[in-house]
Amino acid sequence: MIIRNDGDVPVFEVEDEGAREVSGQILIGPVESSGNIIMRRFRIRPGGHTPHHLHDHEHVVKVIAGRGRITDGQGREHEIRAGQSVFVPGGEKHQFLNPGEDPFEFLCIILNPDRG
Repeated sequence: MIIRNDGDVPVFEVEDEGAREVSGQILIGPVESSGNIIMRRFRIRPGGHTPHHLHDHEHVVKVIAGRGRITDGQGREHEIRAGQSVFVPGGEKHQFLNPGEDPFEFLCIILNPDRG
């Protein structure tokens, strides 16, 4: 068993094309010998957003602070807030946005793409 404090995990800036004002942490992943899943924490500062993107893997999202929006595969925006969870199927284009004045934070759990 491995227990980590979020404050001990390095924070990185998301530098993908189309990202603005987004930072992240890999809370649990390959470094902790997690061969199947990766748990990441993202923080979108006011006015920021992730890229509008898609990928093959599905993921689950748990909003842990603030309010934000998610754009679905049909281009519709949905407001999401702390206490809500989202399932994004593989292949669905999506984007997380923070149009508010406070940080928007969520956990994103995916299958490890390098799993055997």
